[in-house]
Amino acid sequence: MTQQPIDPYAAEQDPSQRDGRLGVGVISTGKVGAVLGAALRAAGHSVVGAHAVSEDSRSRAESLLPDVPVLEIPEILRRAELVLLAVPDDVLPEVVSGIAEAGHIQAGQLIVHTSGRYGTGVLGPAQQAGAIGLAIHPAMTFTGMSMDLQRLNACAFAVTAPAPVLPIAQALVVEMGAEPVVVAEQDRGTYHAALAHASNHLNTITGQAAEMLSRIGVEQPDHVLRPLMHASLDNALASGEGALTGPIARGDINTVRHHVELLSEGTESASAAELPADIRTAYLAMARATAQRAVDRGIITEAQAAELLDLLG
Repeated sequence: MTQQPIDPYAAEQDPSQRDGRLGVGVISTGKVGAVLGAALRAAGHSVVGAHAVSEDSRSRAESLLPDVPVLEIPEILRRAELVLLAVPDDVLPEVVSGIAEAGHIQAGQLIVHTSGRYGTGVLGPAQQAGAIGLAIHPAMTFTGMSMDLQRLNACAFAVTAPAPVLPIAQALVVEMGAEPVVVAEQDRGTYHAALAHASNHLNTITGQAAEMLSRIGVEQPDHVLRPLMHASLDNALASGEGALTGPIARGDINTVRHHVELLSEGTESASAAELPADIRTAYLAMARATAQRAVDRGIITEAQAAELLDLLG
């Protein structure tokens, strides 16, 4: 999506003096909430309060939101024009219904959550109380440190909101230096599953590959994997599955058979025999998926795919 035109005089203007500045309340100052609160503050909004329970959250608030008072949730809702709900997915419905039932919502108040799983439907109780509900989710992993603020510039946010107020969600994302990508309410689940599959499972595969190398005496597996995985990811993002290489893409049945034998229970290879079962399971599952996608896209023949899938069980 194309970002909004930039005011050529904006760089000379104090952000806090621009039109449309809001009082922002952050609930809570976990890794995401503290960083996004700091990004909104850098855009000129005033963070009027933050909710922090754990010692780590309080430390992040002190570091990223200095001089912002740590307050209880009712007081934040009383002070804020925009409330940023950066709470875990599983507790978000309870938090929203709780603040609505307690009568803390103000008419016209912006209630913005950062969950990837939900759209604005989860904000129904707050909207019924007169709030304007927005869903923005950064497609990024967070450290909860200041380096995340720079990383936002290369980040996309999924934004979901009713059409009349969608521009508000988009503008908030642009102000934080990121790119808004509109995701429909009914598609939020698929969106979130795609990101979890790409990010979390990449972490799992990386850990498994590093463990395999460590078991055969490679002292720094990251040095071996980093250039390979960086190149593979860049090629896949640029060229899709046409960039697929390796024994399955070549239809190299005997090599895949050798891998399967090494990873099988009772293998004679001492290093492979000690591998956790999750590595065997993941290799076979990913190899089957790769073979199926390779034949569907004409990378290998039907005959090669049939032999591979039979071999992979």
